[in-house]
Amino acid sequence: MCGRYYLDAQAEEIAEYFSVASSPAFDARYNVAPTDLMPIVVQKDRERRIGPARWGLIPFWAKDEKIGYKTINARIETAPEKPAFREAWKHRRCLVPASGFYEWRTENGQKQPYLIRPARSRIMAFGGLWERWKNPGDEVVISYTIVTTPPNETVAELHDRMPLVIAPEDFDAWLTGDLAPERSSPGALEVFPVSRDVNSPRNDRPDLIERVS
Repeated sequence: MCGRYYLDAQAEEIAEYFSVASSPAFDARYNVAPTDLMPIVVQKDRERRIGPARWGLIPFWAKDEKIGYKTINARIETAPEKPAFREAWKHRRCLVPASGFYEWRTENGQKQPYLIRPARSRIMAFGGLWERWKNPGDEVVISYTIVTTPPNETVAELHDRMPLVIAPEDFDAWLTGDLAPERSSPGALEVFPVSRDVNSPRNDRPDLIERVS
């Protein structure tokens, strides 16, 4: 699964990477957790647009938003048929800007977080799905999930899943629904241990992405 990630790229960098006309300013986030509002990229009328969404997909038919805690990830093998995701899989794909993500491994009886990020870029794109939902007050909530796949060799040492990473040349095919890859294509990744302060979502500081010995 992907339960935490970070994004510290500037709005201009994000706009250029995803070929959108402009990106709203978002604060750098070093420990993004479920229910946080983060930018996603969608396609409307053949134009890419970027805006905030809540992490944890709330299906349009949900009675309340609590289901979002269980839908932060969608397995690529089952998303096309799973009730929470199948409509979004067909009609509402998105890209989730990220700078890297975290996974954990138990070492000496403690959960040790590792940062995984592109070796030659400040930005990567996760494949995602998004949805509209109205709360009891008739407020529209936009939410999203991150699609996951089996890991590549690098991530397999830490976890049995990883985010689906979409290469820039495949953005259009993913957003239009013409691409359904079985594996991620992240390119070269760097992996290193970081502070255990990442374990608490209350911590959100630049030093969280620094290597520790």
